[in-house]
Amino acid sequence: SARVVGDVIGKYHPHGDIAVYDTIVRMAQPFSLRYMLVDGQGNFGSVDGDNAAAMRYTEVRMAKLAHELLADLEKETVDWVPNYDGTEQIPAVMPTKIPNLLVNGSSGIAVGMATNIPPHNLGEVIDGCLALMDNPDLTVDELMQYIPGPDFPTAGIINGRAGIIEAYRTGRGRIYIRARAVVEEMEKGGGREQIIITELPYQLNKARLIEKIAELVKEKKIEGISELRDESDKDGMRVVIELRRGEVGEVVL
Repeated sequence: SARVVGDVIGKYHPHGDIAVYDTIVRMAQPFSLRYMLVDGQGNFGSVDGDNAAAMRYTEVRMAKLAHELLADLEKETVDWVPNYDGTEQIPAVMPTKIPNLLVNGSSGIAVGMATNIPPHNLGEVIDGCLALMDNPDLTVDELMQYIPGPDFPTAGIINGRAGIIEAYRTGRGRIYIRARAVVEEMEKGGGREQIIITELPYQLNKARLIEKIAELVKEKKIEGISELRDESDKDGMRVVIELRRGEVGEVVL
C-alpha cells in the first residue's frame, strides 16, 4: 500500500500520506462502500471502529469493478490534462462504465459546501439510467419505479419513503434506518427469548452500540435484558441480547 500511496502523492495529488491511505482503506472496506473499488490484503479495520494496519503492512490492488472505471481509457475516450506539476498527463475524468458516484455515494466537506450522497444498487441505477435515456422527461415518481431508494452496504431497514422522495426531489432529505432484528426462543432458556441483531444502520459503530446498550441497562433505562454479547464472525454479524424470564422480545425492542 505504501507504494501506491507514494505514486498517488508524487504523480496525481500532492496531499498528505495519511489522507491518501485512509481513502484507500475506505475503498477496501465492505461495510463502507456498497461496491468495493480496492481489493485489500491485511487488516483494513472493522465495523467496530478498529483502525487499519499501517500502510507498510497491507497490500492493495484494484477490485474487478474498479477496472470498469478505466475501461477504454487508451482509446482517447476522455480529455487528458497535465498533472499538478506538469510532469504527467492524467485523464480529466474517468471513462467509467458504471455510475460510481450514485452506486457508492459520497460524503465530504469542501470550502463552503458539503455533500452526503447515499449508495444505491448498481442494477437499479443502470435500469434507471436506461429509462432516463429513453425518456429524459421522467418524473421523480416514475424514476423511483426503477430506483426505489438507497442500498446500504450494511443493509438495515429504511423507515418510510418520505425522506427518500424529498431527497430525490430537492437534493435534501433525511433517511431513518433501523437495525434488522429478530426475536427467537432460546434453546436452553426454558421459554426465555433473545433478540438477534444481524444488520446495523450504515456507519454505525457496532462496539459503541453494544457499550451504549449496556450503559442503558445499567442505568435501568432499558429493562428486561439479562445478557448481551457479540457473536459476530467472518460469516456475518450477530449480536445477541438475552432477555429475562417473562420478558417479551417485541416489547423490549
